[in-house]
Amino acid sequence: MPGLKEVRIRIASVKSTQQITNAMKMVAASKLRKAQMAIIKLRPYAAKLRDILQNLSATIDNSDENIFSQERKPEKILLVVIASNRGLCGAFNSNIIKMAVNLAATEYNLQNSKNQVSFITIGRKATEFFRKRKYQVIESQDELFDQLTFANASVIAEKLMKSFAVKDYDRIELIYNQFKNAAVQKLIVEQYLPIAPQQSPVVSKEPTAAADYIFEPGKEVIIRELIPKTLRIQLFKAILDSYASEQGARMTAMNKATENAKDLLRDLNISYNKARQNAITNAILEIVSGAEALKG
Repeated sequence: MPGLKEVRIRIASVKSTQQITNAMKMVAASKLRKAQMAIIKLRPYAAKLRDILQNLSATIDNSDENIFSQERKPEKILLVVIASNRGLCGAFNSNIIKMAVNLAATEYNLQNSKNQVSFITIGRKATEFFRKRKYQVIESQDELFDQLTFANASVIAEKLMKSFAVKDYDRIELIYNQFKNAAVQKLIVEQYLPIAPQQSPVVSKEPTAAADYIFEPGKEVIIRELIPKTLRIQLFKAILDSYASEQGARMTAMNKATENAKDLLRDLNISYNKARQNAITNAILEIVSGAEALKG
């Protein structure tokens, strides 16, 4: 059984750790509320805008106007991996990294074997992993989370659009965690470019109303303006989703750590009391033994 001093040191250490994890949980909860509000407000707008874009782009046959919807043979692939700058958020980062590695090794195995799969990482944890293992990381945007704004995300989106337009890459995929709630995040692999065609609805006997729009000044002009705007918003939405997921994962992880510290403290206090009782019993036995020896 450990001595009283050793147990006291462990109790003090666990209490200190518990204070830190509890404080981190409160900070993550505060950040989560703001991030959750931001993504919930953006989602309906981004979803409707993308729906309109998919519907309109499918009707444009002019390749010059519809360059971002052109399907090409996927020979050169760019994976945009959105993780976080910090750890202590459970399996948040490791799940994203595993998904990206698995995607490169399975879906794009042929391109990967030809060294034609490139990465853009957003978040130091992803950057450190892929650079350390000599993956082809062409750019890192770790500083984005220091000032997470639409303007800063738009700069990255513009680079992605330009890279696709000049045929540096034939397909660009986003890999990120979609926010569900504080305890649940969903891994998402989303085709960013080319713009995926609108999925056909399930065949139904009931007639469905076709989307009908009036274009002013014209369909081509609207598409030309709408595509870049939609792509900027889609990237910003993915980053906001990831940021909210990170805070939720960290709050959950720190809450679990705090509860574990509480359980550990209870066990240590029991050990301390047992050690103290044992020390007292030994002291009493020594006194009694000494008294009996004096009588003799």
